[in-house]
Amino acid sequence: MLEVIKTINTHVNNFVWGVPAMVCILGVGLYLGIKTGFVQFRKFGHSMKNTIGKIFKKDEAQEGSITPFQAVCTALSATIGTGNIAGVAGAIAVGGPGAVFWMWVSALLGMGTKFAEVVLAVNFREKNKDGEYVGGPMYYIKNGLGKSFMWLAYLYAAFGVCAVFGTGNATQVNTIVQAIDTALINYGLMDAGSTKIVNAIIGVSMAIIVALILIGGIKRIGKVSEKLVPFMAFMYVVLALGLIGMKISAVPAVFASIFQGAFNPKAVTGGVVGSMYLSMTKGVSRGIFSNEAGIGTGSIAHACADTDNPVKQGLFGIFEVFMDTIVVCTMTALVVLLSGVPITYGQAAGAELTIAGFTSVYGNWVSIFTAIAMCCFAFSTIIGWGLYGARCAEFLFGEKVIRGFQVLYSLTAILGATVSLDLIWGIADTFNGLMSIPNLIGVFLLTPVVVKLMKEYFEKQK
Repeated sequence: MLEVIKTINTHVNNFVWGVPAMVCILGVGLYLGIKTGFVQFRKFGHSMKNTIGKIFKKDEAQEGSITPFQAVCTALSATIGTGNIAGVAGAIAVGGPGAVFWMWVSALLGMGTKFAEVVLAVNFREKNKDGEYVGGPMYYIKNGLGKSFMWLAYLYAAFGVCAVFGTGNATQVNTIVQAIDTALINYGLMDAGSTKIVNAIIGVSMAIIVALILIGGIKRIGKVSEKLVPFMAFMYVVLALGLIGMKISAVPAVFASIFQGAFNPKAVTGGVVGSMYLSMTKGVSRGIFSNEAGIGTGSIAHACADTDNPVKQGLFGIFEVFMDTIVVCTMTALVVLLSGVPITYGQAAGAELTIAGFTSVYGNWVSIFTAIAMCCFAFSTIIGWGLYGARCAEFLFGEKVIRGFQVLYSLTAILGATVSLDLIWGIADTFNGLMSIPNLIGVFLLTPVVVKLMKEYFEKQK
């Protein structure tokens, strides 16, 4: 029975993340770019000034909301995850170095898509019975397109609830236990036969911690995210920059292989990856999976922000994709390609390839730091997706189910720490892709609203 489910899911997944989905995602991104005059490029400086330039400004949010920076940290906590470490390495292994180029392309268009999603989420958000802001694709479809499109809003929320347990929790906890197991075994602190007991303890501990944070509400989620995200990103970027600095002479050759491999992969991979199409699909799909532009989930966190203008918060969407893919994913790609670790092109790879890149340059001691980084990345993703799932469940069934959902979601951590997750990951990946369909339909139809709000905002800035 499991094999039948796996086969069916594989076919659906190949379609969802295949040519039709990529054409839709890139097509909507290009359409938004044309309609907004490619705001992500025209106003990039303004965006950075009003986002990263105000990171250290201390603000207090009103009751039922979080600060704009906490909102972007919560969204980044869900996007900057194991996909930045494992996903990029996997894209390079299967699609060659050229996959990185196509990842950049998807991010450049995705900056505009994420901007539109955040603008719409803040503009069409509501307040629930607890006085908290709620928003996201299901709300801007409902409030922006009317009753005739309610089925589309429910469809998005249903796909979201199905995706969060796998993508947001079980697979992330599994990454944490693998990282901890590897570090403990490498240093002789544990033998391989003891992993089951240790993993079970980690799973129960994770379930308790996640429950305490999620049940604490949006403000506690925001406070945890604003401390954890900058720390983990800083630590990872410092390690990556150190490696790049030591291999600086090889950087031009690596960038040359990325650009050459994008259009002629076989020249770089020795003929193993000979298709530009394969390189493009792997790069685009991994880029979208990492920054979530087009999936719409990040806008759920941004809708909670205490902000007086949707476009002002939308600027954080541009910053978010830039940081996730252009900065962090590029760092990972350079670590893999500069380190000189052997890459078996055409075969699946994951975080182990990135870790091998770090250890080949720094030595085995760095495995402790990479384990900590991976734990931070994965844990932050669990928290961010916990909020997304709660909002989707609330939209479908009302506030009364939130506490039950949070408990169930927290307990999933035990499952993630103790069982094999190949099938769970595949199904979650499929639902993740399915979420993009109703979201992109909503964004496409509501583009005139985005353009109107954007023009009004920038006219006031003048």
